[in-house]
Amino acid sequence: MYFADIFWTVWAGAGMTLKVVGLALLYGIPFAALFGILQAELRGWKQWPVTALIEFWRSSPIVILLFVFYYSLPAFHIELSALAVGAMVLGMNIGGYGSQAVRAGIQALERGQSEAGDALGLTRFDVITRILLPQALRAGIPTYINLLIQLIKGTSLVSLMSLAEMTLRAKDIAQVTFAPAAPYTALLLSYFIICYPMTMLGRYLERRLATGSRQ
Repeated sequence: MYFADIFWTVWAGAGMTLKVVGLALLYGIPFAALFGILQAELRGWKQWPVTALIEFWRSSPIVILLFVFYYSLPAFHIELSALAVGAMVLGMNIGGYGSQAVRAGIQALERGQSEAGDALGLTRFDVITRILLPQALRAGIPTYINLLIQLIKGTSLVSLMSLAEMTLRAKDIAQVTFAPAAPYTALLLSYFIICYPMTMLGRYLERRLATGSRQ
């Protein structure tokens, strides 16, 4: 096979890769926002279960989580597709990291902003959603872009569940041709093509944020 043929065969799995990313974001974004806020707002024993759940998803190896949810849950009569498991595990893992960016962003804001909202008669929910969270999310955009890139690269692990994304296609070609150099080079190039624009987007947003702050 010519390298161009190998590349396009591997690239054909990009649709599944991006599908996993899109579904993972449906898990990760709400998890990061909700649990980041809860960890910043709660105190004492109320914070413990929130922190424990965040650390479970953030600290557990992704490969182990994939195997547990995909191969162990059927023993309890719970069967999920490879796509569902991959999206959930990757999304919650990234959401765990994202929650810390949200929490840090909220806690970094001046206390006077919360006090000003309280003085205006706003509820705590309004203070968080209208004053604190928008600023925390804006300041954390570079971090969120990095997490998105990490999520895209992490989709290579769902090939362990035989999900036909780019990595599995590269593996299949390598096993058939007994020449792994070309397919894995094509795989590397494919991930670069997807991730590099995200890197450029992150740098552009950083410059815009810096300009806006100076103004």
